[in-house]
Amino acid sequence: QVQLVESGGGSAQAGESLRLSCTTSGYTYSTNCLAWFRQAPGKEREGIAAIYTDNSVTYYADSVKGRFTISRDNAKNTVYLQMGSLKPEDTAMYYCAARTPKTPFRCDSYSMYNSWGQGTQVTVSS
Repeated sequence: QVQLVESGGGSAQAGESLRLSCTTSGYTYSTNCLAWFRQAPGKEREGIAAIYTDNSVTYYADSVKGRFTISRDNAKNTVYLQMGSLKPEDTAMYYCAARTPKTPFRCDSYSMYNSWGQGTQVTVSS
C-alpha cells in the first residue's frame, strides 16, 4: 500500500497561483503512476493530471491544460501540482492518488487509481 499526504491548499484570487504537494511513502516501488484528482461540491471526482514516475510523461484534462503542471521529485518521493491562472471553477477538494500495482495502461486511466490521500481544499474567489 502507498500512503499519500497532500499539502499546500488554501485560498486564492482568480488569476493567482498555488502549488500543491503530495508526499508518498510505503510501497512506492509498486506504482509507476501518480495523479491529482479534484471534487467540487455536488460533482463527481475527476482526474485532472497524471504523471509516470519512470519517465515523467504527463497527461492533463482539458479543463486544466495549459494552466496546471504536474511534476515529481523521486528523491523526495513527492509529486507537485503547480496551478496557475486560477478560476473560481477550480474550487474543489484536491486529492493525490497512486495506482498499484504497476500496469501497462496509460496513467490517465483514472478509474484504476486505488490509493488516496486525505485531500486539501482549494478555494478561488473572483
